Amino acid sequence: MNTDVITHPSEVTAAWLTAALTTAGALDAGSVAAFEVATGRGNWSSNAILHLRYSPTARGERPARLFLKMVNTDANGESFGASEVTYYTRDYVGVAGSPLVRCYDAAYSAERQRYHLLLEDLTPTHVVASSRPPTLAHGLALAEGLAALHAHWWGAARLAEAGAPIHDADFIRRFAAIAEPGAGHILAEFGDELGRRWAGLIRELYAKHPAALIARAADANGFTLIHGDAGAYNVLIPREGERPLYVIDRQPFDWSLTTWLGVYDLVYAMVIGWETAARRAWEWPVLRRYHDELRRRSVTDYPWERLVEDYRLTAAMGVYIVTEYCRGGVTPQWRIFGPPELRRALTACDDLECAALW
Repeated sequence: MNTDVITHPSEVTAAWLTAALTTAGALDAGSVAAFEVATGRGNWSSNAILHLRYSPTARGERPARLFLKMVNTDANGESFGASEVTYYTRDYVGVAGSPLVRCYDAAYSAERQRYHLLLEDLTPTHVVASSRPPTLAHGLALAEGLAALHAHWWGAARLAEAGAPIHDADFIRRFAAIAEPGAGHILAEFGDELGRRWAGLIRELYAKHPAALIARAADANGFTLIHGDAGAYNVLIPREGERPLYVIDRQPFDWSLTTWLGVYDLVYAMVIGWETAARRAWEWPVLRRYHDELRRRSVTDYPWERLVEDYRLTAAMGVYIVTEYCRGGVTPQWRIFGPPELRRALTACDDLECAALW
C-alpha cells in the first residue's frame, strides 16, 4: 500500500497531480499546468477541492475538479485504520454497479496515522441524501448499490479470501458494551418521556440481544463486508433524480462491526434515517429489491425468509447506534437529532416484533 500521504493542501504540486492522474489512467499525455485550492472540513477529516488546468498537449479524461480528503486516523484514541483506503483501492475494484466515487489516488501510513484520498469531485452534480426526504426510487437504488458491494464478499469462503473473519463473541459483546452507557444516560434524562415500556425494551435489548447476535454469527450465510454507516449523510444522490448514487465515508472505528450481516447497512438507512411512515411504506419493496439483486449476482442460497429474520434481528441494532452517541453523556447535539431517531428505532422494534427473536 502506498504510504506517501498528503496531509495538507500545501503539499500538493502540479507534478504530483500529473503523476497521480497518469497512474490512474486519467491523463494519457501532457500535464497538470496549474491548480487552485478551496479548503473545507468534514466530521473526521479536512478536505480541499482542486480546480485543475492542463497543458495544451494534455489528453485523456482530464478531470477539471478533484476532491482531496485528508484524515488523521487517531480520533481521540480511537482509530479508523486503512478501511477507507482499501474501500476504494482494493475491496471493490472491478465490481460492476458498485456505488463508489472514482478514486484517482490514495495512500495510508500506519506509522503516521494518516491517509488521503484523491476523488472525483461530485459537488456540481450531487448532494448528501440527508438534504431531502427519501423516496422509494432512492431506496431501490440504494438496495441495488449495497447488494453490489455485499455480493462480492458474501459468505465464509469469500470472507476468508478477504482475510475478514466474522467477529467472535467477545468482539460482539464489546460492540454492545461500548454503546450501553449511552442508554443509561438517555434513560436517566428521557426515561419518563420514553415511557415504561420503551425504557424496559431498551434495558431488555442490552441484556438479551447480544446473545442473539452471537448465536446468529455461528452461520456465515448472510455475512459479508459491510459499510457500517450507510446513513443518509454518507450517501450522495443527484441534485435531480435518484441515480447514480454513491456510498461514501467507510470509516469504522476499531470497535465497529465490519464483517456482518449485509442487511444491517439497509437498517442504518431505513430504520434510523427514514421517517416511520416512509419505512413502513417502502421497507419491504426495498428489501425485496436487495434480495433480487443478490440473487442476480449469484447469491442464490440466502432465502427471503432468512433475509427478513436478519432484518428484524439487525433492526434492533438501531437502538445501539443511536444510544452510542451518548456513551459519554447526553450532548446538546443529540438532544436535537437523537430523540426522533431513537423513537424511530424503537417503533421499528415494535413493528417488526424484534423482541421475539431473543
